This record gives sequence, structure tokens and C-alpha cells, in this order.
Amino acid sequence: MKIPELETALCEAQERASRAAKALAPKHRGSEVEEFRAACDAVLQAERNLAAAKGEPYAVPVEFPVSWDTGAPLPYLLQNDYRTFLTFFLRDIDPNWDGSHVSVRDPNSNLSEKLAIVEFERCICTKMGSPNDEVLHGHPLSGNGLAGYQPMAVKNSIWLKELEAINAVHSCYKAAAWRDLSHYILPFHDCTFECVARGFKVEAFQMPLPELLTEVCNRLVR
Repeated sequence: MKIPELETALCEAQERASRAAKALAPKHRGSEVEEFRAACDAVLQAERNLAAAKGEPYAVPVEFPVSWDTGAPLPYLLQNDYRTFLTFFLRDIDPNWDGSHVSVRDPNSNLSEKLAIVEFERCICTKMGSPNDEVLHGHPLSGNGLAGYQPMAVKNSIWLKELEAINAVHSCYKAAAWRDLSHYILPFHDCTFECVARGFKVEAFQMPLPELLTEVCNRLVR
């Protein structure tokens, strides 16, 4: 499809999402939520198609074996010159929760929790902080396929190109070494994590958070 056709497709997807959002206001008949989600997914895909055609950066979902908690994932970034680890709380649905209260997590608790360690392989750069989920729509990739609360990779990444340009001044620079690197972005509740790495490995654990962090520190010094 040509760019004008892709722009039209995006407008149509946005109109569909607007209609679906309005349909959520009255009493639900049963399928409004599903249609709203499908319409939002259609908008994201239309954004990606248009950005790809224009050669712009855009975000796409990546396969990930776990889902992090959307309310309080409490991510920790631990790294040195050679290894990079990201930890967070996994989604843990309480079947008895009735929505009338909020549970506050204590990072110092010795209670066993569902947790994850993600090691980013050949990670050359990281950043973690703003934006949180309230201002994620201010991120440069918003409108180009970026979605919250899920791991994504950035195609046509400007950051990756900037890092390569910096390293290109080295006498041993080889362009081929940069072709297997990816720009990853993980939008959490209170922060966003981004890195450039070759790949990642995910492990799930059931243990207190302090024990998990001790495990990660031990791996960093091995």
C-alpha cells in the first residue's frame, strides 16, 4: 500500500477506536470491551504500517514468556560493564480480590512472590526512568505503535543509529557487528526501561524479592 492509503487506513482505525470507546459508556451488552481492544490493536498496527512505509521508528511487540504486574512491578536494574539484569514482579491474579481494596507491596518483605529476571545479552546501553504510564503518550514512539505494559522492540531505531555512529570512529569498527543488535523498550507503571542489546533471556522465580536481588548481585560478580 502507498502512504496515502496507509494514512487513510490509520484514520479509519482511529475512527473505529473512537466509536468503540463511546460504546463503553452505556450499559454493556457483552462485546463492547472485546471490540474496544480489537479496535485499539488495529490502530497500533496501522501506525506501524505507516511508520514503516515512511522509514520512521516504530515499536512492535516481542515474544515474552511472562507478564509483569501492571500496578506495581517495581523493576530493578542491576548491571556492570559485562552483564545487565532487569527484575520485576510478575502478574499474580488473586481469585478472591473483589476490587474494594489495594494491596501495597513491601520490597523488604520476606514473603515469597512471583518474580522475573531478564538478562539482556551483549547489552551496550540502557536507560530507565521517565515516562511513567500517565505520560507515555508523550514518548517519541507514541503514535508509532508504542503500547503500554508490554515488551517491545523498536524498528528503525534512532537511538541505535546514534550509538553506532559514536562507535564508528573506532579503528576496529565493523558495521556487521551492529546488525544483530535491537532496541528494546519495556513500559512499566512508574517508569520505562530501554536498552540496546543482542537479545534477552527470561527466568521466573518464586521467592522473596531480597533473595532474588542477592541472586542477581552474585551473578554480576561471578
